[in-house]
Amino acid sequence: MSLTLAEKLSKRDLGVYLIGTTPPKEETDDETMRGIAQKLLARLGNSEYDGMIVYDIQDESTRISTPRPFPFSRTRDPREYAKLISELNGLETITYNSVAQGSRAEFNSWLEQTATEFDQTNIVLVGSPAAISAKMSLSEAYETAKEAATPLRLGGVSIAERHIKKGDEHLRLIEKQRQGCSYFISQAVYNPQATIDMLTAYARECREQGIEPARIILTFTPCGSTKTLEFMRWLGISIPEATGYRILDAENPLLESQRICYANLRQILSAVIPLDLPLGLNIESLTNRKEEIDAAITLYRLLKARMELSMAQAQIGI
Repeated sequence: MSLTLAEKLSKRDLGVYLIGTTPPKEETDDETMRGIAQKLLARLGNSEYDGMIVYDIQDESTRISTPRPFPFSRTRDPREYAKLISELNGLETITYNSVAQGSRAEFNSWLEQTATEFDQTNIVLVGSPAAISAKMSLSEAYETAKEAATPLRLGGVSIAERHIKKGDEHLRLIEKQRQGCSYFISQAVYNPQATIDMLTAYARECREQGIEPARIILTFTPCGSTKTLEFMRWLGISIPEATGYRILDAENPLLESQRICYANLRQILSAVIPLDLPLGLNIESLTNRKEEIDAAITLYRLLKARMELSMAQAQIGI
C-alpha cells in the first residue's frame, strides 16, 4: 500500500521529493488551465515525485523599492490548480496561502473550503511582506488553523537569508513548530553556507531543547538569463556575486546554474546529513520560459539522485 504525502512527510527515514509550480493567469479558462496542467505533467514524463507544490503568488512590490523585473499578474486560485493536478496525476499537493489579506473569519472559511471543496489538506501558510499592513498575522493564522475542525497538515517556510541578517531563523522554525508546523520548505538555495548555518543551528537547538526536528525541504531553481537572476535577487534570494557572474558569463547559463545547484546540494548534504535532520527536495522554475522549465525538470532528476545516494550512504555509514 502506497504512503500518502502526509505519511511520507512524517517518516524520518524517507526523503520527500516535490515539484513546485504556479497557477495559470487569472483570466485563464478551465479548459486552457487543464491543458496547461496536462502539458506540465507530460513534461515530467517518467520522473518519480511524491507530489507537487502550488504557490500563492502575491504582489510584493511594496516590500522593496526596486521595480519588479517581471510584471505581476494575478493567477487562478492555487487550490483550483492543485485539485486539478491531483485529479490528473493521482498525487497529493501542497498548497500555499498568503494569510495577510483576509480577516480571521475569512481565513476560517478559507480553511473549511480548502478541505471540503478542493480536497487540500497539506497547506503552507505565509505571512505578509514587509511594510504591508496585514489584516491577520501569521501567528493568528496558525492558531486558527490548529483550532479548525478540518484535519490539516501545516507547513511553513524557512529563509536562510534571514539567518544571515539576524541569526535567529532556527528559533523561528522552532516557534512555528510549536504553532503547528510539521515541515518547512526553504526559499530557493544559491548560498549553501547560509543554509548550512541555519540548519546546523536548528539541529543544535532541537537537540538542546529535546525537540524532534521537523522535515526541511530544500528548494532549488535554475537560472538562464540576466532577467531571471535579477528576479531571484528581487525575491530576496541570496546569490553571491561570484555565483552570479559565473552563471551570466557561461556559454550556457542554464547548464552552469544546474552545475552550481548540484554542487550546492552536495555541500549542504555533506554538512547536514550527519545532523540527522529529515530532508526533502523541491525544484521549481521561477519563470514560464520553456527552457527554464525543462532545465528545472532535468535539475530535479539530478538532485533527487544525489540526495537519494547521500541518504543511502549515510544509512550504511559511508
